[in-house]
Amino acid sequence: MTTNDFHGLTAIVSGGASGIGAAAADAFAARGANVAVLDLNESGKHWSHKCDVSDDNQVRLAVAAVKEHFGGVDIVVNNAGIGAVGTVEENSDKQWFRVLDVNLLGMVRLSRTCLPHLRESAAPAIVNTTSIAALTGLVKRALYSASKGAVHSLTLAMAADHVAEGIRVNCVSPGTADTPWVQRLLEQAEDPVAERARLEARQPTGRLVTPEEVAAAIVYLADPANKSLTGTSLAVDGGLAGLRIVQ
Repeated sequence: MTTNDFHGLTAIVSGGASGIGAAAADAFAARGANVAVLDLNESGKHWSHKCDVSDDNQVRLAVAAVKEHFGGVDIVVNNAGIGAVGTVEENSDKQWFRVLDVNLLGMVRLSRTCLPHLRESAAPAIVNTTSIAALTGLVKRALYSASKGAVHSLTLAMAADHVAEGIRVNCVSPGTADTPWVQRLLEQAEDPVAERARLEARQPTGRLVTPEEVAAAIVYLADPANKSLTGTSLAVDGGLAGLRIVQ
């Protein structure tokens, strides 16, 4: 069922051309929002602008283009991100700088550029995509976990900084989702079928999270009706972070 509760609002979704971002863009559009996808690739379904969130100038030009096209910015979904595999000794400094530049500073760049526009909105909200890796120790995810842990802390700090302005800041924390990035990881495994089965089995629900499930949580956190939701992390992880199922 769809509604028009976002009618007249403009939502920016970074990394919105695929995976969770694409599902979020679809979900906002289905509920009446104007959707602006910022991504390295064009969206085949929504208005989009090429943008590398590791480049501050590109971010500023993209947000200016959104403002010119739609007239304002009401919702920012900081979803663009990249992955990393390895222990703390296996990733180079170059990899650390790159992942933090995209996963953490990319959110900083987009948020600070959008803040002047959000202050003009009647329903401003920021939703950051973090991960269960932010608060749960996972094997060979040191760099990725550190970047998402920083996003979790950033979300809380931003929520505190901007609550008096009426700008709500929350994050969604997915488990292992069935996205193109996870598919690429599976393709690199010696036995992709066995590796997928392992990833599915470690989540108490016995399956991967769908992008649409994460998108529904993002929309919920951004919904203008939820005025008391700020500084919240919403887990969509099949129970992985909180449940211990003993067979």
